[in-house]
Amino acid sequence: MPVTIKDIAKAAGVSRGTVDRVLHNRPGVNAQVAQEVRALAQKMGFVPNRAGKILAARKRKIKFGCLLPAESIPFFDDVIKGFERARQELADYGVEVEIFHASKYDTETHAKALQALSKKKFSGLCVTTLDTPQVQLEVNKIAQKGIPVVSVNTDIPDSGRICYVGTDYFKSGLAAAGMLNLIHPQKLNALIIAGSYNIRGHKERIKGFLSGLDAHKIEYNVCAKIESLDSDDVSYKETLRALKKDSSINCIFIAAAGVDGVCRAVKDCGKEKIRVLAFDTVPQVTQYLNSGLIDFTIDQEPETQGYMGIQRLFSWLMEEGKRAPQDYITNTVIKIAENIE
Repeated sequence: MPVTIKDIAKAAGVSRGTVDRVLHNRPGVNAQVAQEVRALAQKMGFVPNRAGKILAARKRKIKFGCLLPAESIPFFDDVIKGFERARQELADYGVEVEIFHASKYDTETHAKALQALSKKKFSGLCVTTLDTPQVQLEVNKIAQKGIPVVSVNTDIPDSGRICYVGTDYFKSGLAAAGMLNLIHPQKLNALIIAGSYNIRGHKERIKGFLSGLDAHKIEYNVCAKIESLDSDDVSYKETLRALKKDSSINCIFIAAAGVDGVCRAVKDCGKEKIRVLAFDTVPQVTQYLNSGLIDFTIDQEPETQGYMGIQRLFSWLMEEGKRAPQDYITNTVIKIAENIE
């Protein structure tokens, strides 16, 4: 359901009259309270003057394009659920959402995908893409055409996008190091698995993890780094090779997808006592968490990311770009076998 003034009043701990005065720029409200109410309204995705906005929106077609990585990555199924939930809530405004995939993690593939989207005359774009100069340039070209772009799940800050919706990857890496300090304070010989070094979030997650180990004064050695391209086949082959080459590895930090491949390699090597740290709560992660092979995982609320990405675009259109939306950072939620759904 759409966010109402009543919802904002309850969350802010003030009266509906106070919220109404703030949102309609009427006097009589403490400046600090007014600022807090406006920030909360934006965070919750409030769209004012619903009836009037519906009439205005119906005079023009509103269609959002969403660019995601390969369809084979289960994590993005939940992001898509968020896109769909937002679309359903905004159905009165005639909002449509179309989803596209860029199947590889190379710059040319993503640049071409963005070029194709820029020609389709979308009202706005939600993109999960690479943080490389060429991709940044393509996003900037789209922004210069007056098409708002929200980066979802991983950021591209130097691109002209209007805001970022997603997790704090550095913080989640810190959280992983903190958890590891509790369960394995001994020296670590770590195998680190990234999806792609062209993805800003993957690099930030690894950086946070290593910074956390340093902060906890945990002695560690990075035995190898693997770029899995979020492929179970690649992660299986590369993890198997690394484990056979270096028997001292006692910890695997999986910064992206490819979890099933990694865990199969661990089992095939007979090294199930290795500490395995993962992210997200896709079915494969849940399976290995429940079996004890994965020690813990960190969720980043993917459905909320998709939902808020569309809501941020819609709010920008309804306000005609008068105010840049704030970034929306999802919660960092640690999951173990006992609290996984």
